[in-house]
Amino acid sequence: MRWYRSLYWRIAVGVVAFLAAMLVVQAMLFVWAVSQSGRSLQGQSPGRFAMTIALDLSNLLERDPHADLAQYVREQYAQYEHPFFAMMSDGRLITSGSKSFPEPLLRLARARLERGDIGRGPRLDGALRPDGAARPEGPRAGARESRDGRGGPSGLRFGGDRFDRIPSAIVVGGQLAGVVVVPTQAPFGFLLGRYAPMLTLVAVGVLVVGTVLTSALIFSPARRRLRALEKAAQQLGAGDLSARAPERGGDEIAAVASAFNAMATDLSARADALAASDRLRRQLLADVSHELNTPVTAMRGYLETLTMPELTLDEGTRARYLAIIGDETARLERLIGDLLELARLEGGGGSLHVEPVAVDQLFARVTARHERASADAGVQLRTSIAAGAETVACDRERMEQALQNLAANAVRHAPTGTAVGLVAKATAEDVRLAVEDEGDGIAPAHLPHVFDRFYKADASRPFAHRSGEARQGDGHSAATGGSGLGLSIVKAIVERHGGSITVRSRPGCTVFEITLPRGRTPGTTRAGG
Repeated sequence: MRWYRSLYWRIAVGVVAFLAAMLVVQAMLFVWAVSQSGRSLQGQSPGRFAMTIALDLSNLLERDPHADLAQYVREQYAQYEHPFFAMMSDGRLITSGSKSFPEPLLRLARARLERGDIGRGPRLDGALRPDGAARPEGPRAGARESRDGRGGPSGLRFGGDRFDRIPSAIVVGGQLAGVVVVPTQAPFGFLLGRYAPMLTLVAVGVLVVGTVLTSALIFSPARRRLRALEKAAQQLGAGDLSARAPERGGDEIAAVASAFNAMATDLSARADALAASDRLRRQLLADVSHELNTPVTAMRGYLETLTMPELTLDEGTRARYLAIIGDETARLERLIGDLLELARLEGGGGSLHVEPVAVDQLFARVTARHERASADAGVQLRTSIAAGAETVACDRERMEQALQNLAANAVRHAPTGTAVGLVAKATAEDVRLAVEDEGDGIAPAHLPHVFDRFYKADASRPFAHRSGEARQGDGHSAATGGSGLGLSIVKAIVERHGGSITVRSRPGCTVFEITLPRGRTPGTTRAGG
């Protein structure tokens, strides 16, 4: 990037240009104020200054009639910040500093020379005509002298312009050799030229110091912080999700850095979620492939055996092989069906017909379904419904399916001689349906994963159940083998209802509890999740 395209340089040049413009304006205002105030002559009035110059030039010409007055004036009066001019009787105009003076002043000087008056002031009977010649009408026609408080001449008004002092005479040998005129106010251009070097030096110093301080206090810290933000953005773009920008200060740069860090944190969380999702997807594919491959391999083995022409099988063996193939086919069908159902539930497919359902009817159907299995396992089924929990708003079939799966797991893992409880409780906000058993329990390390698909527990861990699998089932009998998706389906059904499911376990007590919110509108159909 070219330097002149940089935001820092643009701001810096703008600030310096603005500062320079302010200095120029202040200098002009200063010169104007000095010119208007008449304070360019400190300690004396313009009239006294004119008399001093006139006396000095008179003494010079008395000593040396051929002296170079112009050079003398430049050398002796160069330090004065107020202009003046001396008009000689031979027509010479000797100036100090300014080269132009108001025409009324020049005409006043000519009139004085024409009169030849060497006194302090002009003759009152010698008023001036507009062309500069004297006329005898008196002061009323145009020129009049004003008096100060002591009765002396304090100024002359000519053509609307007032001059605080009349010209001072340069007298040599008793003759009027010239006059000295000092304007009341120094011209703006003259003062500007006199003050220009000093003002320029001050302005340059202020600009240099201001530029250094501005760079050190404003632009340099901002540039470093923006550089740090740029570096963090580059690192994030390169794949470093831990890159963060410093958030020092409470200004706009800190706000941008805070927004960038929030974005980086969100991107990092999303990347982690995507990575976790990808791992789960890969694991799911591996688990599904394994679960599908197991029955397919068994079926293929028995089919190959049955089709071998050289092998003679009796009818009993052949019937047993065909029964195994049938069982594996049914297992494969259930696995595929559970996968499709789980995908449909988690994807929001299908609909739920939510209506008030009697909890005792749900528990009765679950008890009837598992009555024979519980009797074979020596396990009792008990129900308990608290006051206020008699009905629940849900989809009857789906909620029954979830309770069937939980009850099947509980019966399968409950020791002989114990009981499995179906319990309903109520609060002001929700209804809770729980399935409890008195089995070995689930190890704490496995509790966070019991609702994962195909999750397998390590049989060597404490509290692992007898088959080596975590408490994951699908409501089918142990003889036929579960698909490993039962609890995942239960979780999906409950969440489609807007509820939640939790599990608590310790040796001798495991509780799966479904929480459903109150307030659903009876008879409504909820499509999607």
